[in-house]
Amino acid sequence: MVRVPGIERSARKAELAHRLPPSTAAGYVAGGVRTPTPRRPNMATTVSSTSPRVGELAPDFSLDSTAGSPVRLSDHRGQRNVLLAFFPLAFTSTCTAEVCEFSNDFDRYAGANVAVLPISVDSVPTLREFKAKHSIRVEMLSDFRREVSRLYGVLDDERFFARRAYVLIDRRGVIRWYHIEDQLGHRRMTDELLARITELD
Repeated sequence: MVRVPGIERSARKAELAHRLPPSTAAGYVAGGVRTPTPRRPNMATTVSSTSPRVGELAPDFSLDSTAGSPVRLSDHRGQRNVLLAFFPLAFTSTCTAEVCEFSNDFDRYAGANVAVLPISVDSVPTLREFKAKHSIRVEMLSDFRREVSRLYGVLDDERFFARRAYVLIDRRGVIRWYHIEDQLGHRRMTDELLARITELD
């Protein structure tokens, strides 16, 4: 069966809107901007008790990617630092700006010997369309089953996508920095991320 990315994306958005309460679905619109709808206190900043902690070995995983082959986290161990960058949804404004910045600064990250792994719950076909539309250089990972987002404590169970979050892992596979944004429209910039990476050496 041929999968059409544009149709798939529309169906995905309709599915999300259908399975969420109206007030919740309205809280996230195209552009990554949350409308002023009520939410639980500290919802975006509370880390699940099952979340991995700084100083612990990062949980291993393997996800399909836009490169056409699965990416396993542990394959980087002993070779380079890794930045996991969870983002909510492709084609929204903040997510587009963030991933495009990863792409534009690809050489800076490579020069710092760090692998940037952007992860979202979008399907691989959707991420490939996103990648092609914006000529993105970095490969993206699809957590379509939400298993890795849950594993790392960043899944928004109400909206069913990952909150914007960053996990910095050193060459030994140990988590050195873990951050979840408190608002969907907030993100970290390259200079800050690279400054944290240089602290690992």
